[in-house]
Amino acid sequence: MTSIAERRKYILDNIFQNGFVRVADLAEALGVTQTTIRKDLSTLEGQGLLYRAYGSALPTSAQVLDIALNTKRLINLKQKQRIAAKAIELLQENDSIMMGAGSTVAVMAEMLKPKGRLNVVTPAVNVAMALGDMSGVSVMQLGGILYGNSLCVIGSEAKNMLNNLHCSKLFFGVDGVDPNYGVTCATIEEAALLHQMMEVADSSIVLADSTKIGKGGFGRICECKEVDILITDSHISDSDKKELEKSGIRVIVA
Repeated sequence: MTSIAERRKYILDNIFQNGFVRVADLAEALGVTQTTIRKDLSTLEGQGLLYRAYGSALPTSAQVLDIALNTKRLINLKQKQRIAAKAIELLQENDSIMMGAGSTVAVMAEMLKPKGRLNVVTPAVNVAMALGDMSGVSVMQLGGILYGNSLCVIGSEAKNMLNNLHCSKLFFGVDGVDPNYGVTCATIEEAALLHQMMEVADSSIVLADSTKIGKGGFGRICECKEVDILITDSHISDSDKKELEKSGIRVIVA
């Protein structure tokens, strides 16, 4: 049987190697109960060595780490599916929308069923691929330099393609939503593109599970008051929800 110190070292090693860990996987690998793992995670979080998400844990940082999209997709997947379902409810018949990058937006693309004809503009290659052969959907893929971690194109080419477009809604994922600092993502380039996408959409809708609340990424997209709707999961605290609503965001809990 491993000691407490060995067990916690194993947890930290796995977090920094893989980008996140699941409570259930750790319990199985270490031969202990999930309750024991949760106590370990609570202790390590208190020491500032990680932060806990629902059923998992991620590395701690002053800013959210730029984790690969395939890894992000697995974190809080059930919550992301509920958030995506709520987002789909906002679509109108024969709508024209933009969809940014992000694991929750990718889940939305996989679950989407258009009402009538749907036009989608996206910089995200995986979103375009998910919707490309879907009946009733026309996809406009923005061009530019492909950023591998998010499968999102960035650069002046993508921004220039937005000049003659108008859409009813922009759905996008983020790395952090903080009432004081604003809405953020991993890179400055993606932040700049998203800000321009907001300017050509009637409403901007952030899809973010509750682990993103109070966190900050490197690239600042906008102030919270510039976002119309935040769709998040039921683990958001009442105080965070009220603080965000004070800034003018409509918060939808999935």
